[in-house]
Amino acid sequence: MSQEETLGSLQRLVEASLGRWDIPADASARLLNISENATYLVEAPGGFRSILRVHRENYHSRNAIASELAWSHALGKEGGVETPGYFLGRDGSPIQTGIVEGLPAPRHMVMFEFLPGHEPAPDHDLVAPFRQLGEIAARAHLHSCSWQRPPGFERMTWDESTVFGPKPTWGNWRDGPNIDAAIGSRLERLEATVQRRLQRFGKGPDRYGLIHADMRLANLLVHENRPRLIDFDDCGFGWFLYDFATGVSFMEDHPQVPALKQSWVEGYRTVRALSSEEEAEIDTFVMLRRMALLAWIGSHPEVEIARELAPVYAEGTARLAEAYFDTHE
Repeated sequence: MSQEETLGSLQRLVEASLGRWDIPADASARLLNISENATYLVEAPGGFRSILRVHRENYHSRNAIASELAWSHALGKEGGVETPGYFLGRDGSPIQTGIVEGLPAPRHMVMFEFLPGHEPAPDHDLVAPFRQLGEIAARAHLHSCSWQRPPGFERMTWDESTVFGPKPTWGNWRDGPNIDAAIGSRLERLEATVQRRLQRFGKGPDRYGLIHADMRLANLLVHENRPRLIDFDDCGFGWFLYDFATGVSFMEDHPQVPALKQSWVEGYRTVRALSSEEEAEIDTFVMLRRMALLAWIGSHPEVEIARELAPVYAEGTARLAEAYFDTHE
């Protein structure tokens, strides 16, 4: 099925499913973006707005989605992090499942509260927002360490095995676009270096736990100079410092990044301790994330940003690797 046909089927699913929630009868939906999931803005003439997420086929189980919602809700209620609420369906469940002709399998859907704000742009001055993002990350990590997870809690893992192992979540980075022999050689060296340093860094409970895992600019909404964190779809178990790395996703080589790292660390330390050893290892997590995204670009050619970055991302990763080797080998 072509992407156009898939999007047509998803639109029909959304239109057929809006009645599952107690929202205005004249509400309509339009596609905002498609990545792992398809996200729609739901609007009605009286001013009603919400966000409908249609989950990617075979990506998360129903229980895993329920686990995401449980942590997002608890973090917003108890952890001092503003998170979007979600709607219950008419049947009392936050997760609705449906299928229409043209889709090979049912899709899970969740409708979220609409939060006002705008996505920061990479070329804007992001130093102040990243300080606030560091504070948000620290609050989330404190909550992660103390929160009693509900029975059966199920989320994915973001570590060296799910990036470099035999069954990587987003595919093998070697299948990424435009990796020639010279680039491949440098990236093999990078993988070995990152793996060695992560093994030494360890997974102690003060360094590793439940994280958002996708704090990139697309998942920040700045409203009245305050960033809000949305889209917990990738939340799971990983190193806490991986959350900074996700914040600079797709812009790891931007000239602002060193200043953003310093600002993030300063904000983080206003809430939670961060040792000099941990600060020195942040670049390792940036490279781990970069390699994961190289694999993601190769396995998601239907996504616009993947198509845009495919010609240059591998070469850029190799350049970043050379700079990383100067200080981390």
